[in-house]
Amino acid sequence: MTYCVAIRVNEGLVLLSDTRTNAGMDNIARFRKTFTYEVPGERAIALMCSGNLSITQEVKATLSHAIKREKSDPEVETILNCDTMHRVAQIVGDAMASVQKRYRSTIEMQGAGADANILIAGQRKGGKARLYMIYSAGNFIEATADTPFFQIGEHKYGKPILDRIVKPETTLEEAAKAACVSMDSTLRSNLSVGMPLDLTVIERDSYTFRVRRRIEADDVEFGRISQSWGAALRRGFEDLPSVLD
Repeated sequence: MTYCVAIRVNEGLVLLSDTRTNAGMDNIARFRKTFTYEVPGERAIALMCSGNLSITQEVKATLSHAIKREKSDPEVETILNCDTMHRVAQIVGDAMASVQKRYRSTIEMQGAGADANILIAGQRKGGKARLYMIYSAGNFIEATADTPFFQIGEHKYGKPILDRIVKPETTLEEAAKAACVSMDSTLRSNLSVGMPLDLTVIERDSYTFRVRRRIEADDVEFGRISQSWGAALRRGFEDLPSVLD
């Protein structure tokens, strides 16, 4: 299982993912689920993946192969030279649809699921910061002011804090804290989501990554957020009025 959360606010984009992959009770491994692409000063793009690992790895390989081909053939369109972030989403969606068409029936005949999702977050010079969710069929939706965050994977435990806190006017600092609390809630409630974590932040109009950070299990700052949030919940619970009076 997986948990990835991506938040778009007026100040930029915040992404946080775990690294646990569970293919059974005795087959747990770690795989990076956030991947970054950058043309410094022109665009910064991050992808987050969940679902069938072989599908998402093949999609990523397809994108990377196109980027390598473009070095010798400038006519090749890639996520690093296309005109808009919307076109980036189309390119990733096309790669997803192609990979699904090639492998889906074979995977399902073996009794496994082929569904996968990819979150795309980024900004190119001359455009706005964008956040998209790509589905297995290759179609996609974009985050809006009414829905400023997306989750993929084991999302239910981490959603309440995002619903209460995240708005377009939320600061990057607050969005990063909300993402960490959302992840902490998921880590505590679902063993199929696990450390370490990958935190990625893109500040608006910077066209680069403000943060690309691996958070290990002994990370002091994340530990303080977890402890402080737990203490705040206990205090809030104790202050609730009685329902038995």
